[in-house]
Amino acid sequence: MCGIVGYTGKRDCIPILIEGLKRLEYRGYDSAGIGYFDKDKLAYIKRKGRVTELESLVEGGKIVSKTGIGHTRWATHGIPNEINAHPHFSKNRDILLIHNGIIENYQALKKILINEGYKFESETDSEVIVHLIDRFIKKGYSFSDSVRHTLIEIEGTYGLAIIYEKEPDKIIAAKKGSPLVIGIGGDENIIASDINALIAHTKQVIYLEDYEIAEITKEGILVRNIHDIPVEKEVIELSMTVEEISKGGYSTFMLKEIFEQPDALTNAMRGRIIVDEGRVKLGGLEGIMDRLYHSERIIISGCGTSWHAGLVGEYMFEQYLRIPTEVEYASEFRYRNPVLSEKDAVIFISQSGETADTLAALKEAKTKGALCLGICNAVGSSIARESHGGVYTHAGPEIGVASTKAFTSQLVVLALITILLARRKELSLTDGRNLLTEFQSIPDKVRKILELNNQIEKIAEDFKNSTNFLYLGRGYNFPVALEGALKLKEISYIHAEGYPAAEMKHGPIALIDENMPVVVIAPKDSTYEKIISNIQEVKARNGKIIAIAIEGDDEIEKIVDYVIRVPDTIRIFMPILTVLPLQLLAYHIAVNKGLNVDQPRNLAKSVTVE
Repeated sequence: MCGIVGYTGKRDCIPILIEGLKRLEYRGYDSAGIGYFDKDKLAYIKRKGRVTELESLVEGGKIVSKTGIGHTRWATHGIPNEINAHPHFSKNRDILLIHNGIIENYQALKKILINEGYKFESETDSEVIVHLIDRFIKKGYSFSDSVRHTLIEIEGTYGLAIIYEKEPDKIIAAKKGSPLVIGIGGDENIIASDINALIAHTKQVIYLEDYEIAEITKEGILVRNIHDIPVEKEVIELSMTVEEISKGGYSTFMLKEIFEQPDALTNAMRGRIIVDEGRVKLGGLEGIMDRLYHSERIIISGCGTSWHAGLVGEYMFEQYLRIPTEVEYASEFRYRNPVLSEKDAVIFISQSGETADTLAALKEAKTKGALCLGICNAVGSSIARESHGGVYTHAGPEIGVASTKAFTSQLVVLALITILLARRKELSLTDGRNLLTEFQSIPDKVRKILELNNQIEKIAEDFKNSTNFLYLGRGYNFPVALEGALKLKEISYIHAEGYPAAEMKHGPIALIDENMPVVVIAPKDSTYEKIISNIQEVKARNGKIIAIAIEGDDEIEKIVDYVIRVPDTIRIFMPILTVLPLQLLAYHIAVNKGLNVDQPRNLAKSVTVE
């Protein structure tokens, strides 16, 4: 949550900060602000609402500054308003701070500071930090040491950027549990919550680790840990381009990302499939392959869409590997003292690689001796660095808050892991070749489904005023029902529930009437006749049915109201295809309602706070 950007160098920082905040707005958009040097004094401008509200106040070179920090907020403590927006000033207005994270002991610290004469303007926990820094400076500590001692006193998570009036060419940044990356330029350096905000200016970055503090000037970067010990940092060369984080002619990022899925899936497979040998090669697992192979239990952990991908992975692993597999919400996993041992493998799925609950669950699993693997999209992310091994999805940047290509790319990676291990177990060469041959056809089948966009848009027009939806699926397609319902909730604000189709009679059937649309995922597999029975039960109660069926199934249209047909495939790959119409359906319903699909209310892309 929240976006942080900072610049120090020879150029005017204001347009760079505004551009960076626009790139980060998917992380939070309740309010935005910038802090900068107005000659030799600190100043800020902040506004409730979108970054464009802020931009209108600084257009035309009204402000010029060489060092500054910017923030776009997703509210935790305090309602979205101008006062609670960042940056926050110190008592004497000589320190400015922006913060992503949650300070858990802020109430106790706030009481101490109030007793010492400090006054608080906002309702935020963040303001405590800037007053603590001021407190240490007044005791005679340097700017750097004041930040370090403050971080020792606070409990919780933070990504921080701080500027101080008496050191006008310096930004201090610090991290614990909230991502920060520093971009290295010629005579300038930039900090940000993620690389989207700095990719237009540099390809060289360093990632801060927990408890590290960076002093950033235009001349260089000095990194120390919280114990004041210097830290050598590796410089990473980025391959991402600005074009990848632009809309590329599409009206929204979400639509662009839905239509990028054929290429995203191809990239997730590229170099990893050896069809002639019927096997898969995953370099990120080679060092831990024996331990993974001999694992007696697999646990998959994630949040939201990643959790749904994990549910599909459970079907894959148990069908092909015969290894008991469980899927856990990361947010619950870490708090229930899970029973783990060195015989367990735990797979953590996160698009950003920074999801706070998932990262915390990973660290918990490591302390218990489990083998920890990451499935992430963001190269160099915290989960990727913390894991014993893992696989990148290579889906490319995903800016839309509602995940689309991230989900299908995660399914590709889970299938690759399945086939990799299955070939080492009992899957024959012939069966391996057949699976991989079909797997390679999936991107083209996705392209064919995307050609149905206009048909799905017309269906969506009939349901924009619906207030409830029910999604039903069986087997591999039960998680797809959950994911389809989540997409609709996220961007259209329509209440929707996903259920195993057989569970409809155990409660949800009471809701069905002529006003209840029911989306049924009905491929012709071993559960088909059961699904048809479920459809008949809905029709008997006047429910409106949208069926996701396979090409060539001409019977189903006789008993449903709408049919969206997808190509047939092997069961393990079917969720990659059946989810696509549900993404488009949710998208077009939301657009028909006039909603902002890229930045739905109350949501942020990367949940980096609990």
